[in-house]
Amino acid sequence: MKVKNGWLISAKRVMSPNFTPRPENQSVSLLVIHNISLPPEQFGTPYIEQFFQNRLAYDDHPYFEHLQGVEVSAHFLIKRAGEIVQFVSCDDRAWHAGASEYCGVENCNDFSIGIELEGSDDIPYTQQQYVQLSTLTTAIQNAYPELTSDRITGHEHIAPGRKTDPGPSFNWDHYRNNLS
Repeated sequence: MKVKNGWLISAKRVMSPNFTPRPENQSVSLLVIHNISLPPEQFGTPYIEQFFQNRLAYDDHPYFEHLQGVEVSAHFLIKRAGEIVQFVSCDDRAWHAGASEYCGVENCNDFSIGIELEGSDDIPYTQQQYVQLSTLTTAIQNAYPELTSDRITGHEHIAPGRKTDPGPSFNWDHYRNNLS
């Protein structure tokens, strides 16, 4: 796997309009792991891609009503079977972290890459997702050397009290062991 000019060569590209350029002279130095499923705890639907493209049909499910007007994105999504989808160039600022802080620095979107895992806090992630996440992490680290292994975190850690993902079902030890 290789990242070239901000894009993972092997990923499926689904362009999101929900991004901005990074602040001038801002380097990538943080990786944030998230989870998402739409509707909650339902997998294999087309809704995540539609949501990140502002094309979600809000009347398709009652849960979607509260998502009206929400504009978000992540750089990557890793689906349950391991397929990787990229929505935003790593060189740009995706809208994944929201109000956030890491090591005393606010606005994590400015300096981070966001990876969504198709999943939920309490359902175990698949082995394919861990393998792809580790391989993708290494590719990103090769392209952005300031993103060291000690600068990988969960959404729950940069937005405590507001976010809970990737949640207790995410096996940090398994993931980190796959990186070494």
